[in-house]
Amino acid sequence: MNKNNIDRQIIAIGGGGFGRDPKHTKIEQYILDQTNKDKPHILFLPTASAEDKSYIDNYYACFGSLSCKPSHISFFSRTPKLNGLFNKADVIYVGGGNTKSMLAVWREWKVDILLCRAYEKGIVLAGVSAGAICWFKQGITDSWASNLNTIDGLAFIDEMCCPHYLEESDRRQSVHQMLKDGKAMNGYCLDGGSAAHFVNEKLINAISFYTDRKAVFVEKKNSSIIEKELPHIVL
Repeated sequence: MNKNNIDRQIIAIGGGGFGRDPKHTKIEQYILDQTNKDKPHILFLPTASAEDKSYIDNYYACFGSLSCKPSHISFFSRTPKLNGLFNKADVIYVGGGNTKSMLAVWREWKVDILLCRAYEKGIVLAGVSAGAICWFKQGITDSWASNLNTIDGLAFIDEMCCPHYLEESDRRQSVHQMLKDGKAMNGYCLDGGSAAHFVNEKLINAISFYTDRKAVFVEKKNSSIIEKELPHIVL
């Protein structure tokens, strides 16, 4: 807990949620519940998808059915003043897509600075895929078409994150090889339908919101790669 007794929260999602099915609202409700407010303001950043219209429509279909006040920000049309929107939010949710392009746009608009301030204020930060990677010091991304790569994130959490860990066939093998080669840090690998909830940079819950999905911590010890399944709650 920081000096103002405000908890800093991050909920990183490995895949799934409203982007695939706006009627499947389990993880979304869990995120809203962490605000302890009856009707929290949630702000969506669909930057990584280049603000795909169907993705934004799914966002409003999902969160419009829940007790909250949803809004979103566009950086590819006329962009509003950002400070007020960020300060008003109780939750900031980052969508999936191209992590590298998203981070580049954010830096141009100083969103990285605004997110840091939001984090310190206790605004719940959440997101899926690219929106999970971004909170960590390092992520495993498919931003390049040719192969998976590591990428530097915002470093709110001082470890690595890999989404889609088991649901995409090349992820697990690639992460293990990157660890063996010294290219990747130890970190959290999240399957689609699983999430990890951090408070003050410490994991408090792994979450399964699809059937039999899991999160693991993967690390290199000597010459071996060790996977530790994280105890989880089921929504």
